[in-house]
Amino acid sequence: MTTKKKAAKSSRKMSSRAAMAVATDEKATTKQRVKAMSQAPLAVCETDDNLQKMLAVVRNKDEAVQVRLAALDTLATAAFSAVKFESCRNDYIAALREVAEDPSQEIRESALGLLAGEKDPFVQKKMLEGLKNPQKALVPPEKALQLLSYDVHTEAYAVARDIVKNPPSETAKQEALRLLAADAKSAPLFEKLLRDKDEKREVRQLSASALNALNPDKLQEHAREILLDDSEYEDIQATSLTALKRFGDEEELSKDKALLKSVDRLSTEAKSAKYKRSAKQFLQTYVDKDKDK
Repeated sequence: MTTKKKAAKSSRKMSSRAAMAVATDEKATTKQRVKAMSQAPLAVCETDDNLQKMLAVVRNKDEAVQVRLAALDTLATAAFSAVKFESCRNDYIAALREVAEDPSQEIRESALGLLAGEKDPFVQKKMLEGLKNPQKALVPPEKALQLLSYDVHTEAYAVARDIVKNPPSETAKQEALRLLAADAKSAPLFEKLLRDKDEKREVRQLSASALNALNPDKLQEHAREILLDDSEYEDIQATSLTALKRFGDEEELSKDKALLKSVDRLSTEAKSAKYKRSAKQFLQTYVDKDKDK
């Protein structure tokens, strides 16, 4: 056999059934099993025996983490793409719930992420429990907040507000704000954070973006002042500019010389080409409008 033919043969994909056999074979190497896992999704629900073997790999704490993670990926792919998976879903969810409290953080986070994608109430319960009582937390607070965002309930907003007030870390605070960006009642909080120049830049930019979505009129009230401030961050100014362009009074904007001067400065001095372009487009709209009159 020629070298070319050998290469073609070695690169050929094995059947899903053969892949399933290798993937669940404890005598195969980790590398062999991980590779086989990616080719096994179609076989997962062909028989209950196949499903139970794959779930057993996920549950087995003695297996290599890489193999267990690959098995989770295989199951997730099957759950997404195989119509026949509905008959397997209950067992799949039960296994995910079991390993959601696994000693391995990688396994926990992967299982919880898959459960969150299924909008399983188990995730809401466990994440809220962990945020209220860190000793019971299955994942870090920032990860818990990310998982809560898949299917937000009112109680999650209350917990997120508490985290913003007393954050365990800056990352957790920012994730809490991202979660609250869908909560109309949090608009006053975002307004306060936006105007607080002692807050970190990322927090203020998150607040500007959230306020633009939740209550653009309120952002517009602050936008002019933000744009007139030479010391303000340009990304926050750019968000403010967007708010003015979308919701501002055209006639007033075209007559506001101080504002137009600040926007002109942004169009030439901004470090970001994107912000320069946005400022120039604003000027073309409102300066030209004023000239036409």
